Amino acid sequence: MLSVTDVIVDSTRLGAATTPADPRWSRIRSPWMLGLAIGSLMFFSTIGSASDVSTPAASGWPMPRGDSESTGATKMDVPDDLQVRWEFKADEAIEVTPVVAGGRVFFGDVMGKMYAIDQATGKEIWSHNYDTGFIASPAVHQTGSADPNGKGDVVVVGDIDGNLYAIDAATGKERWTQTTEGEINGSAAFHDGHVLVTSQDGKLYCFELADGKPVWTYTTDDQIRCSPTIAGDLTFLGGCDGRLHMVDLKTGKAAREPLPLDGPTGSTPAVRGSKAFLPIMDGAVFAFDWKSAKQLWRYEDDDFPQEYRSSAAVGDQLVILSSQRKQIDAVSIETGKRVWRHTLRRRADASPVIAGDDVFIAATDGRLVRLSLADGTDEKWSYEIRGSFLAAPAIADHMLFIADEDGVVRCFAGKTEAATAK
Repeated sequence: MLSVTDVIVDSTRLGAATTPADPRWSRIRSPWMLGLAIGSLMFFSTIGSASDVSTPAASGWPMPRGDSESTGATKMDVPDDLQVRWEFKADEAIEVTPVVAGGRVFFGDVMGKMYAIDQATGKEIWSHNYDTGFIASPAVHQTGSADPNGKGDVVVVGDIDGNLYAIDAATGKERWTQTTEGEINGSAAFHDGHVLVTSQDGKLYCFELADGKPVWTYTTDDQIRCSPTIAGDLTFLGGCDGRLHMVDLKTGKAAREPLPLDGPTGSTPAVRGSKAFLPIMDGAVFAFDWKSAKQLWRYEDDDFPQEYRSSAAVGDQLVILSSQRKQIDAVSIETGKRVWRHTLRRRADASPVIAGDDVFIAATDGRLVRLSLADGTDEKWSYEIRGSFLAAPAIADHMLFIADEDGVVRCFAGKTEAATAK
C-alpha cells in the first residue's frame, strides 16, 4: 500500500512534481500565480474572525492536528518520564494519526478496518471492515451529551476510493455514507451542523452532519490533499493548484481571490488569530494576514531547498516545520526568521506536534523524539521501534498516542501511571 507521504518532489526543478508508478497518483500540474489580488477589508469584517488563541478540546485530540485551526499544538504537557502504558496491534499498517475523544481512540488501517479502542486500557471496543483502505485520519464531532434523538459523538472518515463514512462513536454503527469523485487524503472538519471534506477530485464538499445530505461544493483547479482548516466562518485550503483558498462556510463560495503560493502543496494550513501558515512542496513556508490578504513573510533555506510535505505546528511564538531533508526548523511567527534547527538521523514524514514546552517528532527511522520548544538543540527524550512512524502523535489527558507502519498503536504515560496500568 502506497503511503500518502510517498509523492516524490523533483528537487532539481522547483515546482515540478513527479510521482511513483502507482496509478493512484496523478502528476501535479499546478498553475503558477503571478500576482496578489488585494480584497476589501470591509468584506472580511462581516464574515467572522478567528480567536487569538486556538482552543483544542480540554482533554482530547478529536482531530489529527488537535483543533479546528489545525495548529498541531496544545498547552497540555506530558510527563518527563514517559513510558509505554499499553500497546494495541491492528491487522495491518497504520499511516494515520489516531484521534482521541470520549475515552476512546479511533483510527483506520491501510486495508480498510476502522477501530475504536479504550483510551485507558488499549482494549478493542469495536471494529469494522470496509472495502478500501484509510490513509486519512478520522475526526470526531463531540456533542458533549446525547442529543434528543439518542445520538452522541460521531466519527467521520474518508477512504482511498472517495467514500465518506459517518459512524456512531459508541457503537461503531454506520449512520450514513457519501461519495466524492477522488481519493480522500485529509481529515474531515465540522462547522455549524455540517461536515467538510476535501478530495483529490479538486473539490471541497459540505454535507449535513445529521444525515449526510449535500449542502454545497467548492471546486479548485487541481487536487486537494489537505484537511480543511476552520477559522470563524471561513475554511482554508492549500491546493495542488498552488493557491491558498478561503471559502465562506455559509455560502460555499470563495470569500476572496485565492492567494498565490508559488507552487503546489499537500499540507494543511494552520491558523492562529489573524495569521495563516502554510508550507509548500518547493521548500517555502508562507505566513499571511488572512484578514487583509497580505503576505507577512516567506521562509526558505537559502543554502538548500527543504521540500515540505507535512504541516506546520504553531505555538505562541514559533512555527515548527519538518522537511524532507531531515531538518526540524523553528521559525519566528513575527519575523519569519529561523530561531533554531535540529537535524534528525532520517526524515520525518509526520507533522510536528507541540505539547506544552516541548515538540514531538515522529521519524521514518522509527524514532519518536522530544525536543525543547525553546531551543530544540538537544533531545530530551526518545523512543525507538524497529519499523517506521508515518504519522504524528496525538496528545490527550497528559498522555501521548501514536501508531506505526506495523499496525501497533502505543499509549505513553508517566512512569507511575504506566506501571499502574500494567
